[in-house]
Amino acid sequence: MRKLLTKKLPNKLSDTRLQSRIGYQFKQHDLLILALTHRSVSQKANYERLEFLGDSLLGMIIANHLYHVDPSENEGLLSWFRGTLGRRESLGKIAYDLQLGQSLILSVGELKSGGHHRESILADTVEAIIGAIYLDCDDLNLLQSIVLKWYVPYFDHIEPTDQLKDPKSRLQEYLQARKKPLPVYEVVDIQGDAPHQHFKVECLVDGHLNTLGEGSSRRFAEQAAAAEILKLLEQ
Repeated sequence: MRKLLTKKLPNKLSDTRLQSRIGYQFKQHDLLILALTHRSVSQKANYERLEFLGDSLLGMIIANHLYHVDPSENEGLLSWFRGTLGRRESLGKIAYDLQLGQSLILSVGELKSGGHHRESILADTVEAIIGAIYLDCDDLNLLQSIVLKWYVPYFDHIEPTDQLKDPKSRLQEYLQARKKPLPVYEVVDIQGDAPHQHFKVECLVDGHLNTLGEGSSRRFAEQAAAAEILKLLEQ
Protein backbone atom coordinates (compact mmCIF):
# COMPACT_ATOMS: atom_id res chain seq x y z
CA MET A 1 0.00 0.00 0.00
CA ARG A 2 1.27 3.45 -0.88
CA LYS A 3 2.36 5.67 1.91
CA LEU A 4 -0.09 8.55 2.10
CA LEU A 5 0.23 12.12 3.17
CA THR A 6 -1.82 12.65 6.31
CA LYS A 7 -1.76 16.41 6.65
CA LYS A 8 -5.09 16.49 4.81
CA LEU A 9 -7.57 18.28 7.03
CA PRO A 10 -5.87 17.81 10.36
CA ASN A 11 -8.54 19.23 12.60
CA LYS A 12 -11.96 20.80 12.67
CA LEU A 13 -10.55 24.32 12.79
CA SER A 14 -8.58 23.97 9.56
CA ASP A 15 -11.59 22.32 7.92
CA THR A 16 -13.80 25.22 8.96
CA ARG A 17 -11.30 27.74 7.63
CA LEU A 18 -11.09 25.94 4.30
CA GLN A 19 -14.86 25.87 3.88
CA SER A 20 -15.01 29.53 4.89
CA ARG A 21 -12.56 30.42 2.12
CA ILE A 22 -14.55 28.34 -0.35
CA GLY A 23 -17.73 30.08 0.78
CA TYR A 24 -19.72 26.92 1.41
CA GLN A 25 -20.28 24.59 4.38
CA PHE A 26 -20.55 20.97 3.30
CA LYS A 27 -23.30 18.75 4.66
CA GLN A 28 -21.62 15.68 3.16
CA HIS A 29 -18.08 16.15 4.38
CA ASP A 30 -16.82 13.15 2.40
CA LEU A 31 -17.47 15.06 -0.83
CA LEU A 32 -14.99 17.74 0.20
CA ILE A 33 -12.42 15.10 1.13
CA LEU A 34 -12.91 13.39 -2.23
CA ALA A 35 -12.55 16.70 -4.10
CA LEU A 36 -9.15 17.20 -2.45
CA THR A 37 -7.86 13.67 -3.07
CA HIS A 38 -5.34 13.23 -5.88
CA ARG A 39 -5.15 10.07 -7.96
CA SER A 40 -1.69 9.34 -6.51
CA VAL A 41 -3.50 8.41 -3.30
CA SER A 42 -6.17 6.20 -4.87
CA GLN A 43 -6.86 5.08 -8.42
CA LYS A 44 -10.60 4.91 -7.69
CA ALA A 45 -11.42 7.22 -4.78
CA ASN A 46 -10.02 10.47 -6.16
CA TYR A 47 -11.27 13.80 -7.48
CA GLU A 48 -11.36 12.95 -11.19
CA ARG A 49 -15.10 12.22 -11.50
CA LEU A 50 -15.92 15.37 -9.53
CA GLU A 51 -13.51 17.29 -11.76
CA PHE A 52 -15.38 16.01 -14.83
CA LEU A 53 -18.68 17.26 -13.40
CA GLY A 54 -17.21 20.53 -12.18
CA ASP A 55 -15.63 21.31 -15.53
CA SER A 56 -19.03 21.18 -17.25
CA LEU A 57 -20.72 23.18 -14.51
CA LEU A 58 -18.01 25.84 -14.59
CA GLY A 59 -18.36 26.26 -18.35
CA MET A 60 -22.12 26.71 -18.00
CA ILE A 61 -21.79 29.16 -15.09
CA ILE A 62 -19.26 31.34 -16.91
CA ALA A 63 -21.23 31.23 -20.18
CA ASN A 64 -24.47 32.15 -18.42
CA HIS A 65 -22.81 35.04 -16.60
CA LEU A 66 -21.16 36.40 -19.75
CA TYR A 67 -24.37 36.07 -21.77
CA HIS A 68 -26.33 38.21 -19.33
CA VAL A 69 -23.67 40.69 -18.24
CA ASP A 70 -23.15 42.11 -21.75
CA PRO A 71 -26.10 41.46 -24.11
CA SER A 72 -24.39 43.28 -26.99
CA GLU A 73 -21.17 41.21 -27.09
CA ASN A 74 -20.64 38.90 -30.07
CA GLU A 75 -20.30 35.12 -29.81
CA GLY A 76 -16.60 35.06 -30.70
CA LEU A 77 -15.57 37.35 -27.89
CA LEU A 78 -17.89 35.64 -25.42
CA SER A 79 -16.22 32.33 -26.29
CA TRP A 80 -12.81 33.89 -25.77
CA PHE A 81 -13.74 35.24 -22.35
CA ARG A 82 -15.23 31.89 -21.34
CA GLY A 83 -12.09 30.08 -22.44
CA THR A 84 -9.83 32.53 -20.62
CA LEU A 85 -11.78 32.38 -17.35
CA GLY A 86 -11.97 28.59 -17.45
CA ARG A 87 -8.39 27.80 -18.42
CA ARG A 88 -5.82 26.25 -16.12
CA GLU A 89 -3.97 29.49 -15.36
CA SER A 90 -7.16 31.21 -14.19
CA LEU A 91 -8.20 28.26 -12.06
CA GLY A 92 -4.72 28.12 -10.59
CA LYS A 93 -5.10 31.72 -9.40
CA ILE A 94 -8.41 30.87 -7.78
CA ALA A 95 -6.85 27.84 -6.09
CA TYR A 96 -4.14 30.14 -4.74
CA ASP A 97 -6.77 32.58 -3.43
CA LEU A 98 -8.58 29.70 -1.70
CA GLN A 99 -5.26 28.34 -0.37
CA LEU A 100 -6.11 24.87 -1.63
CA GLY A 101 -2.50 23.74 -1.87
CA GLN A 102 -2.17 23.26 1.86
CA SER A 103 -5.26 21.02 1.98
CA LEU A 104 -4.58 18.73 -0.99
CA ILE A 105 -4.48 15.03 -0.18
CA LEU A 106 -1.42 13.67 -1.98
CA SER A 107 0.87 10.67 -1.82
CA VAL A 108 4.26 11.32 -0.26
CA GLY A 109 5.88 10.98 -3.67
CA GLU A 110 3.56 13.55 -5.25
CA LEU A 111 4.10 15.90 -2.32
CA LYS A 112 7.88 15.64 -2.61
CA SER A 113 7.68 16.42 -6.33
CA GLY A 114 5.84 19.67 -5.56
CA GLY A 115 2.32 18.49 -6.35
CA HIS A 116 0.74 20.88 -3.87
CA HIS A 117 2.10 23.77 -5.96
CA ARG A 118 1.47 22.26 -9.40
CA GLU A 119 -0.93 24.42 -11.36
CA SER A 120 -2.56 21.51 -13.17
CA ILE A 121 -3.43 19.74 -9.90
CA LEU A 122 -4.70 22.94 -8.31
CA ALA A 123 -6.88 23.74 -11.33
CA ASP A 124 -8.32 20.22 -11.34
CA THR A 125 -9.09 20.55 -7.64
CA VAL A 126 -11.03 23.78 -8.16
CA GLU A 127 -13.24 22.02 -10.71
CA ALA A 128 -13.63 19.04 -8.38
CA ILE A 129 -14.77 21.33 -5.57
CA ILE A 130 -17.35 22.87 -7.90
CA GLY A 131 -18.68 19.40 -8.65
CA ALA A 132 -18.69 18.51 -4.95
CA ILE A 133 -20.61 21.65 -3.97
CA TYR A 134 -23.24 20.95 -6.61
CA LEU A 135 -23.77 17.36 -5.45
CA ASP A 136 -23.94 18.50 -1.83
CA CYS A 137 -26.40 21.39 -2.27
CA ASP A 138 -28.26 20.37 -5.46
CA ASP A 139 -28.81 24.09 -6.07
CA LEU A 140 -27.38 25.52 -9.28
CA ASN A 141 -28.19 29.12 -8.33
CA LEU A 142 -26.32 28.78 -5.05
CA LEU A 143 -23.37 27.16 -6.80
CA GLN A 144 -23.27 29.95 -9.37
CA SER A 145 -23.20 32.64 -6.69
CA ILE A 146 -20.31 30.90 -4.92
CA VAL A 147 -18.23 30.42 -8.07
CA LEU A 148 -18.81 33.95 -9.37
CA LYS A 149 -17.56 35.36 -6.06
CA TRP A 150 -14.27 33.56 -6.67
CA TYR A 151 -13.98 35.33 -10.02
CA VAL A 152 -14.78 38.86 -8.83
CA PRO A 153 -11.09 39.96 -8.72
CA TYR A 154 -10.59 38.80 -12.31
CA PHE A 155 -13.66 39.83 -14.30
CA ASP A 156 -12.37 43.34 -14.97
CA HIS A 157 -8.78 42.37 -15.72
CA ILE A 158 -8.92 40.25 -18.84
CA GLU A 159 -8.44 41.61 -22.33
CA PRO A 160 -8.52 39.85 -25.71
CA THR A 161 -4.86 39.30 -26.65
CA ASP A 162 -2.70 36.62 -28.17
CA GLN A 163 -3.31 34.62 -24.99
CA LEU A 164 -6.38 33.38 -26.83
CA LYS A 165 -4.09 30.97 -28.68
CA ASP A 166 -3.23 27.70 -27.00
CA PRO A 167 0.33 27.25 -25.66
CA LYS A 168 1.46 24.90 -28.47
CA SER A 169 0.40 27.41 -31.12
CA ARG A 170 2.04 30.29 -29.29
CA LEU A 171 5.26 28.33 -28.82
CA GLN A 172 5.38 27.39 -32.50
CA GLU A 173 4.85 31.02 -33.57
CA TYR A 174 7.48 32.20 -31.06
CA LEU A 175 10.09 29.80 -32.48
CA GLN A 176 9.20 30.40 -36.13
CA ALA A 177 9.51 34.16 -35.66
CA ARG A 178 13.07 33.59 -34.44
CA LYS A 179 13.87 30.98 -37.11
CA LYS A 180 14.32 28.28 -34.48
CA PRO A 181 13.54 24.56 -34.94
CA LEU A 182 10.03 23.47 -33.99
CA PRO A 183 9.56 21.84 -30.59
CA VAL A 184 9.66 18.07 -30.17
CA TYR A 185 7.11 16.38 -27.89
CA GLU A 186 7.70 12.93 -26.42
CA VAL A 187 5.52 10.88 -24.08
CA VAL A 188 7.73 9.81 -21.18
CA ASP A 189 5.15 8.15 -18.93
CA ILE A 190 1.57 6.89 -19.02
CA GLN A 191 -0.19 5.87 -15.81
CA GLY A 192 -3.51 4.09 -15.44
CA ASP A 193 -5.80 2.41 -17.92
CA ALA A 194 -7.97 4.01 -20.60
CA PRO A 195 -10.10 6.08 -20.31
CA HIS A 196 -8.56 7.22 -17.01
CA GLN A 197 -4.96 7.59 -18.07
CA HIS A 198 -2.50 10.24 -16.94
CA PHE A 199 0.19 11.36 -19.38
CA LYS A 200 3.58 12.95 -18.88
CA VAL A 201 5.09 14.60 -21.95
CA GLU A 202 8.49 16.18 -22.42
CA CYS A 203 8.85 19.20 -24.67
CA LEU A 204 12.32 19.73 -26.14
CA VAL A 205 13.29 23.01 -27.81
CA ASP A 206 16.45 23.66 -29.77
CA GLY A 207 18.03 20.45 -28.52
CA HIS A 208 18.63 21.55 -24.94
CA LEU A 209 15.69 23.38 -23.34
CA ASN A 210 13.13 20.92 -22.02
CA THR A 211 10.14 20.87 -19.69
CA LEU A 212 7.62 18.30 -18.50
CA GLY A 213 3.85 18.60 -18.79
CA GLU A 214 1.09 16.43 -17.34
CA GLY A 215 -2.53 15.88 -18.27
CA SER A 216 -5.42 13.47 -18.68
CA SER A 217 -4.60 13.12 -22.39
CA ARG A 218 -1.51 13.41 -24.54
CA ARG A 219 -2.83 16.66 -26.00
CA PHE A 220 -3.36 18.25 -22.58
CA ALA A 221 0.08 17.12 -21.43
CA GLU A 222 1.69 18.60 -24.55
CA GLN A 223 -0.12 21.89 -23.94
CA ALA A 224 1.10 21.93 -20.34
CA ALA A 225 4.69 21.25 -21.42
CA ALA A 226 4.51 23.99 -24.08
CA ALA A 227 3.17 26.44 -21.51
CA GLU A 228 6.13 25.74 -19.22
CA ILE A 229 8.60 26.24 -22.08
CA LEU A 230 6.96 29.57 -22.92
CA LYS A 231 7.40 30.73 -19.33
CA LEU A 232 11.13 30.07 -19.60
CA LEU A 233 11.50 31.69 -23.03
CA GLU A 234 9.50 34.78 -22.13
CA GLN A 235 11.35 35.53 -18.90
